[in-house]
Amino acid sequence: MAEAAPQPLALPSGLLELCALLGAPRDSLRGPEQVAQRKGVKSLSSLDPEVLSVFVPPFVSKEDGQTTGASCVLLSKPRRRSLRKKREKPKPEPWKGLPGGPREPDSEDISIPNGVDLLALPQLCFPGGVCVASEPKEDCVHFLVLTDVCGNRTYGVVAQYYRPLHDEHCFYNGKSHWEPCRLSAAGCFVPFAVCVVSRFPYYTALKDCLSCLLTHLKLCKDFEVDNHIRDFAAKLSLIPSPPPGPLHLVFNMKPLQIVFPSRADPDSLLIDLDLHLPLLRFRPERVLQILSCLLTEQRIVFFSSNWALLTLITECFMAYLHPLQWQHTFVPILSGQMLDFVMAPTSFLMGCHLDHFAEVSKEADGLILINIDNGSITYSSDDGIDVPDIPLLAAQTFMQRVQSLQLHHELDLAHLGSITDLNEGRACRRAWQQTLNRQIQQITLQLLVSIFREVKNHLNYEHRVFNSEEFLKTRAPGDQEFYKQVLETYMFHSFLKARLSRRLDAFAQMDLSTQSEEDRINGMLLSPRRPTIEKMASRKASASHATHRRMVVSMPNLQDIVPPELPPRNSSLRKVDTGDCRSSSTVLNVSPMTTYTFKLPEIHFPLVGQCVQAYYCDCVSLLSKAMSFLAPESSVLLARYFYLRGLVHLMQGQLLGALLDFQSLYKTDVRIFPADLVKRTVDSMSAPERAQAEQTPELRRLISEVMDKAGEAPKADDRVKNFELPKKHMQLDDFVKRVQESGIVKDIGTIRRLFEALTVGHQKQIDPETFRDFYTCWKETEAEAQEVVLPPSVMEHLDKNECVYKLSSSVKTNRGVGKIAMTQKRLFLLTEGRPGYVEISTFRNIEEVRSTTVAFLVLRIPTLKIKMVSKKEVFEANLKTECDLWHLMVKEMWAGKKLADDHKDPQYVQQALTHVLLMDAVVGTLQSPGAIYAASKLSYFDKMKNEMPMAVPKTTAETLKHKINPSAGEIFPQAVDVLLYTPGHLDPAEKVEDARPKLWCALNEGKVTVFDASSWTIYQHCFKVGTSKLNCMVMAEQNQVWVGSEDSVIYIINIHSMSCNKQLTDHRSSVTDLVVQDTAEAPREVYSCSVDGTVLAWNVSTLRVTSRFQLPSGGLSSIRLHNGRLWCCKSWGPRRQNWKLTPALGRGNRMGATGLFHAFHISNFCFKILVPSLCSLAPHVPASLLIVLFLQGSPTPPRGACRFSKCWPLSRVPLMVRTQPRCPQESSLLFLEPLGALPFECRPEGTLVRSVPCAHLCHSQHRPQGGAVCGTELGVCLASDWKVQRLCPVACVLHC
Repeated sequence: MAEAAPQPLALPSGLLELCALLGAPRDSLRGPEQVAQRKGVKSLSSLDPEVLSVFVPPFVSKEDGQTTGASCVLLSKPRRRSLRKKREKPKPEPWKGLPGGPREPDSEDISIPNGVDLLALPQLCFPGGVCVASEPKEDCVHFLVLTDVCGNRTYGVVAQYYRPLHDEHCFYNGKSHWEPCRLSAAGCFVPFAVCVVSRFPYYTALKDCLSCLLTHLKLCKDFEVDNHIRDFAAKLSLIPSPPPGPLHLVFNMKPLQIVFPSRADPDSLLIDLDLHLPLLRFRPERVLQILSCLLTEQRIVFFSSNWALLTLITECFMAYLHPLQWQHTFVPILSGQMLDFVMAPTSFLMGCHLDHFAEVSKEADGLILINIDNGSITYSSDDGIDVPDIPLLAAQTFMQRVQSLQLHHELDLAHLGSITDLNEGRACRRAWQQTLNRQIQQITLQLLVSIFREVKNHLNYEHRVFNSEEFLKTRAPGDQEFYKQVLETYMFHSFLKARLSRRLDAFAQMDLSTQSEEDRINGMLLSPRRPTIEKMASRKASASHATHRRMVVSMPNLQDIVPPELPPRNSSLRKVDTGDCRSSSTVLNVSPMTTYTFKLPEIHFPLVGQCVQAYYCDCVSLLSKAMSFLAPESSVLLARYFYLRGLVHLMQGQLLGALLDFQSLYKTDVRIFPADLVKRTVDSMSAPERAQAEQTPELRRLISEVMDKAGEAPKADDRVKNFELPKKHMQLDDFVKRVQESGIVKDIGTIRRLFEALTVGHQKQIDPETFRDFYTCWKETEAEAQEVVLPPSVMEHLDKNECVYKLSSSVKTNRGVGKIAMTQKRLFLLTEGRPGYVEISTFRNIEEVRSTTVAFLVLRIPTLKIKMVSKKEVFEANLKTECDLWHLMVKEMWAGKKLADDHKDPQYVQQALTHVLLMDAVVGTLQSPGAIYAASKLSYFDKMKNEMPMAVPKTTAETLKHKINPSAGEIFPQAVDVLLYTPGHLDPAEKVEDARPKLWCALNEGKVTVFDASSWTIYQHCFKVGTSKLNCMVMAEQNQVWVGSEDSVIYIINIHSMSCNKQLTDHRSSVTDLVVQDTAEAPREVYSCSVDGTVLAWNVSTLRVTSRFQLPSGGLSSIRLHNGRLWCCKSWGPRRQNWKLTPALGRGNRMGATGLFHAFHISNFCFKILVPSLCSLAPHVPASLLIVLFLQGSPTPPRGACRFSKCWPLSRVPLMVRTQPRCPQESSLLFLEPLGALPFECRPEGTLVRSVPCAHLCHSQHRPQGGAVCGTELGVCLASDWKVQRLCPVACVLHC
């Protein structure tokens, strides 16, 4: 069977997609109107422009292409839709022929890029028409945004210039024509336009390029114009687009040095314009109104007498919305013939000349009309339109920060001398503009975060549900109209998709960096949302703002208003009270971003194949030279050089060289790795080329990964569902899903108990009416709690993070009349009359809770009695019908608090609160005699306290200090596979507030959660590092964490950005361990090992393998450095083999059982202990901290046999731990106190001991041989629910 032919490779295009010359046709220049102009008539009607010449890459002729080598045959640019343009052949005049090269054929095929309509392009390049002028005019530039049917945008820059129309020589299509003309040379200037279309919005750079071109066009003869434009277009087509990152490209377009900036990262925008332009034209209040119009997707038309400002201003507003994206029609420039576009019924953003203002305002209704020239916003019809305001607090912060911006570069230059070098002055202005752009982007991003930060509280990630109704209920009354309109937009729907996919974009990063400590704590405690005392106090302080209602003023009627005298719209924003605004009035601190430039070589003409190849060779040479001068730590810059050199190699047809560069890029920065381009390159390779590439192991693996990923299943459904109440009966599984979608509770066990409660005495299914009643009751209780207002005299007795979860009706107690209030910490009485605070008891201080009755005349009144430990007096409350419910609730909270104290786990209290509120909702739903019995099904902790013994042994309970849950927010608990502690430090690249110690927890399927180790709050929720199990983690540098995975890849995480952008792929099997060698004599190195016995030494700076060693037979499980030796452990079953490896020699030999690090097996269960040094700890980190991870080793382990899989200490730690496993597949993280610091000795019976003083790690069925052992005996039952535990110091225990 014949082998399938390779597919042609579609090369990545350069900056240029198309270049066109446009102007008036020759026939129209000889009309009677020009004759009238000769007689003194100054006004001329507009002429119809047309495309005169089109230049599309590639610019090397077929003859030249054939001489460049057979390897370039397949590297042809794919042909898209073609336009055959007929050109009139001029009279044969040999002395007037084009210089150099053969003539073009009479007609040629021109491949026009998608999204460029040559029929509409003349109108966009001359939106005001073509008018012959009686005197020369200044050159002018404007900008275009072209959109194809798929929504892909291309960008155009148009430069208009005037040329005199000579008597004897008429210009047309770049060809010379000897035809008589009746116009005199004096007083007749013809406009032409050069349009450059690119896939990238290089507005400033292409404007500079066209300015350089015009200086040449004005000096050349008419028949030379085409040649100059062709050479200009050829230069642009050979300039590659810079990859995302700090590297900008520089090209010499004489007389200017043109800079093509790159985007900051793959997800950010490419900014090549001045983002402060709208702030010069509009007051901050107007900017907020325009942003509100965009966020609510109105029909918006911008007007200006300056065509260039229309595109620049609208593009600035698009950048203000990032990462939100405008999803509708975007046409920033409409010519006079396109005005009917504004009649479209859907949302759009368009731009028109100010001359058309009155016409548009009369002909179209429902438009937002924005006048750029005078900074006003108006409406186009008689009926007013209510454009809602941006939420107040976010608007106040935005306006204050905008007002503090320095928008005028001249003020910064006032004290400096004049810059005499043109390019130096431009570079200074560019640096100032880039800094200002970053400040503006930070301010607008902070505005979006302030508006949409709390959306995440109403998302269900597992079922991709957004509860819009509940979100709206949490908004301030004056803000609800804004959110109602925004929630219906396509823009917000795309925003929800990104949030539900946990995309770590600019919004998520800003949200994380500005998150309050309270939000971090709430991220770990899965309790029902209630306002804290701190929020109540702040809400009361700003109560004056709550009294104001948003009275949206309709925009005035424009029918009878003359455009130049339009009054600005009255702002519907309330006045800013800067005194009460809690946010800072200063601009957000924006750290300076270091940028680098790479100067492209000169392009030599004539443009033939040899010259193009010479240019590519020069590029490769300069890139290789730049890479050779890089410092080892400059991996970010190195990756950009690999990217550019790979592109140039593709252009040269050197596919193997390109793949080698892309393979190096894949290891250095995977974020900018062009996977699709590499796949297309591999597809285009012939069989011999493919075989040659696969001879290199690194390329073979790269090709395998790229081709395998290309064949993966399509992505899962990313639709966003809105929560809806059920319409049919639900069994248990449907009920669990529906409750999780509602956001009430996620824990499956709790939902099952709720199901039992709601179906007591009935068939085991729940009807829609019951669920609706339960949901309504829950939400009403939640809403009532939001309205609770406590007087200051009461709030001063409560902690700032306390919340009122339940209020009783007014009852009589033995301490007065009032309402009993329940927080997560205590019960107190809110007295009536003069509101006061009477402490009842904290839950920790309760000794007994009873429900009884008290005789009153002939009645027996239900009474709740609470006995405290520290008080003799018993609290009594005549709760009447509420007594039984409060009895259940108080007992559950009491039990939850006791369990929380015993386990040092505050999550028990939060779960008890959930049970209590569910009890209340069940009673309110059922409203039957059996409601209390049904609610008792949720009294889970009270039953656990009475029926189950304490899960943690007494010794452990006495030392247990704290416990956190890495699986918080997940439906199912997840095992912790690896732990890593990174000490705090003041890295200059890291903000001071983030320079804290961190605890990294690797969960299953490549998930990593990061905790702030100073407060034990979540620093970073789960992010993915591959899809396989993670085996080891190590801090290689202050800003790098290396993670070894089952998929044989070492992932490198940037600590600052919390992103994985580098991968090391030299291992061929599962990576099992990583160790760091840090000495003053040698560069820092990391040693990695894999299960096949491979040991690699890596240079941390260069990420290159410096040495390699292969142990025989494989089975390598761990390695350890000690005294200049690398200890390697490889074992199967009960056998024990220890290897000692000298890194410098790369050879290993079988050793005995003595050394700092040992690994051995007992009954097929592996024990490890790791003992790092203290040198990397920060001063404030306790040196005694130890973290140990226990993981059950078998589904049915023998009694006393436990797999002690990972031990992660912060100091030299000998201790004794006796394991007593309780049930399989459970793991815990324990923080223990160490007791000593000496190497260990492994006894044959499986005891790890040392001589004097002795400490050991022993199997529970073995005893140490002789002598006193100084250590800590802990009866450790493996805690359930995969929790993290922290233990405080323990005393020494003597054992014989």
